[in-house]
Order: sequence, then structure tokens, then C-alpha cells
Amino acid sequence: MTQEKNITPANGYLMLGLLVLMIIGAIILVVNGMMVYAFPLGIIILLTLPGFVLVNPNGSRVLLLFGKYMGTIKTNGLFWVNPFYTKKKISLRASNFDSERLKVNDKLGNPIMISTILVWRVTNTYKAAFDVDDYTNFVRVQTDAAVRKLASMYPYDNFADEGVDEDITLRSSVNEVSDALEKEVQERLSMAGIEVLEARIGYLAYAQEIANAMLKRQQATAIVAARHKIVEGAVSMVEMALDHLSKKDIVDLDDERRAAMVSNLMVVLCSDKDVSPVVNSGTLNH
Repeated sequence: MTQEKNITPANGYLMLGLLVLMIIGAIILVVNGMMVYAFPLGIIILLTLPGFVLVNPNGSRVLLLFGKYMGTIKTNGLFWVNPFYTKKKISLRASNFDSERLKVNDKLGNPIMISTILVWRVTNTYKAAFDVDDYTNFVRVQTDAAVRKLASMYPYDNFADEGVDEDITLRSSVNEVSDALEKEVQERLSMAGIEVLEARIGYLAYAQEIANAMLKRQQATAIVAARHKIVEGAVSMVEMALDHLSKKDIVDLDDERRAAMVSNLMVVLCSDKDVSPVVNSGTLNH
């Protein structure tokens, strides 16, 4: 037997009723002094007791007879099996696993801290019981290995100044990374008869030794991008102002005055502080 075999043993309630009758019979024999018959009946009663198996909802019992796999009980209820069976309990409920925060390197070699949250359950009791040593520990170890591999496949974030423009990053591509992680973990846990219900990143951050430097870098990148937008808008506004002044013949500016006006407008529009205006009470030449 190399695959899971579902079995439905004898009804435990019928055997429980029979056991009660045997106990009553043994008591009657003892009271009447018929110890010759009461003794073997007592032995039968003792051998019957270990055969009872109680299976809770979403639970299972793997049955072994002297090292040989006999089958798995997945139906909940009270059953009776061969008293010499060894019964191993395996839960079929969904379980949560929150891994420890691991320090790994992303695709660009930056050290990051990452952890995962995994929801899993056993679907094949034979593989969980016999193909791996300890399936719960197997889940922990293989999940950590999958997270390490996943982190090395993608960068933490994009860096335009270095020409790094990945379609998928650990920080922004949450759905894509979760799908890749779930597929990777499922491939590793399938040999243990385990189904992955959900896998996602639970914690993600730069390692402490580079966190401050990366924060400053992100701030600098944001400032540069903002300044770029401000300059683009300022140039457009200056161009529009000069065009309107020229079309409406409000003032005739030569090249020197035009350059001065452009300089003043750019200072006003691009400055990050309030500008104090200076009123010229004379002529344009003074």
C-alpha cells in the first residue's frame, strides 16, 4: 500500500452495546461463583476496549497493523476496529503558520527582513504520516526555504536612477508575489500530502543596517520627482504668461527684460518658500 485508503470500520455503538452485555454477563457469572467462565469473558472484554475509535469532525485516524498500513478513517463518529491496530491521529483542519522574520537578500543583493503567513491542511494522510518524518516541522522548514527563494527572485523596489525597472517587486506587486509564493510552497509540500490554501507576505522591510540609508534614498527620489514636476509646470506657466502678454500687446519686452521676467517668474514658481514681492514705483528702467 503506497496510497491513502479510506475505510469505514464497524459501528462503534453496536460494539458498545455488546460490551455492556458482556460486562453484565461477567458480573452475573462472578456472583454465581462461575469463575471458570467469568475469567475468559473478562479477557475478551479487556481485548475489546482498545478497539474503540472516536473520530471528531475534520479529524482522521491512520490504522497500522504491526507496521502495515491498513487504511484511514475520515468519517466522524464512534467506530470499532481490530484491537491490535495502532491508531495515529492526524487533523484535517486548516492550520495557520506565521513564519519567523528571515534576513535574506533580494534580487539586487539588498538585505531585507521578510516573513510569510501560510494557511494549509492535510489532504493525504498516508503521505503526511509516512512520506515525511514530521509533517508539521516539514511545513515550517519548506516554507522558510520557499520564502528565501522567492526573495532572491524579485527586487524589493524599483530604482529608476540605476535603470532598474522590474514589472514585479516585493513591495508593490502584492498579488503577483503571493501567487508565486503559494505556487512555490505548494510544490514543496505536495510530497507530504499537504494543500496550501493561502500564502502571502506577512512582513517586509529593509534590514536594520541599511534601512536608514534606503529611507533617505526614497525621500531623495521623491523630492527629485516632485521638483521635476514643479519645473515642468513653471516652464509651462511662464510660456503661457509671455504668450498672453505678447498677444494682448500689454507690454513690449525686449530680450533682456524678457529674460529678467522669466528669471523672476521661475524663482517665484519653483521656490519652496513664500516670496516677498518688491513693488517698483519708478519706471521699468529703474
